[in-house]
Amino acid sequence: MTHPESAPRSLLYVPGSNARALEKASGLAADMLIIDLEDAVPADRKDEARAAMRAAVMAGFSGKRVAVRINATGTAEQAADIDALADLALDAVVLPKVDAPIDLGPVRGLGLPVLAMIETPTAIYAARDIGADPAVAGLIAGLNDLAHELKLPDGMDRTAMSHAIQAIVLAARAAGVWAFDGVYNAIDNVAGFAGEAAEGRRLGFDGKSLIHPSQVDPCNAAFAPSAREIAAAEALVAAATGGAQRHEGRMIEDMHVAAARALLARRCRLPSRSR
Repeated sequence: MTHPESAPRSLLYVPGSNARALEKASGLAADMLIIDLEDAVPADRKDEARAAMRAAVMAGFSGKRVAVRINATGTAEQAADIDALADLALDAVVLPKVDAPIDLGPVRGLGLPVLAMIETPTAIYAARDIGADPAVAGLIAGLNDLAHELKLPDGMDRTAMSHAIQAIVLAARAAGVWAFDGVYNAIDNVAGFAGEAAEGRRLGFDGKSLIHPSQVDPCNAAFAPSAREIAAAEALVAAATGGAQRHEGRMIEDMHVAAARALLARRCRLPSRSR
């Protein structure tokens, strides 16, 4: 099982073909950097992106967790992506468009934890099997592609995908792996992003994938325990005597104590919010 308290809150995509973005990435507060060789890179710059990715990873990112998103299984670019990763020290590989466990086959030889992107109706129905695969450490909601597959009108909110979103969280929890929310496209809508990040945490996601550095700090804040949550968890743990009991006007039992301890364990690794 992947330990939830060690889950990255913020997973920032960095285009592999953008040398300036790669150079600046180590100074950002993202918990995980995902160097992107897929959607962010034009077809005629894939080789350039692979070379830049290798140079950046070998130079290091100041101790940050680093993953690489490669091209999907069945695409012409994937084999070259995998070859480029073979001798690199990475924390994970991000595999897009995973519709079934068989799609994980080409990356198994890397020996890296896989963050599998759930991006199609087929993947939604296979999400539990994908999450249960021993190679998989987490599921990432790929909601842009999913909205396209569902033929949703542009500009729709996430309501039409609520079943799919919850299916991803349920599959991850059933498999004991991480669950990460999808990206928020309106990079200038600060309030909108904050609202969606807060919603993602309420839905049970461990963190969120990001497309712009300005989203990192509000994402980290949304997925860190607040001071109020920490105080409540500390009080609950201190009051617990084992079994069911009354605490501050409600009944608690061992599972509530375990949840409080998990929140406090996450607090030890992450900066908390101010309120």
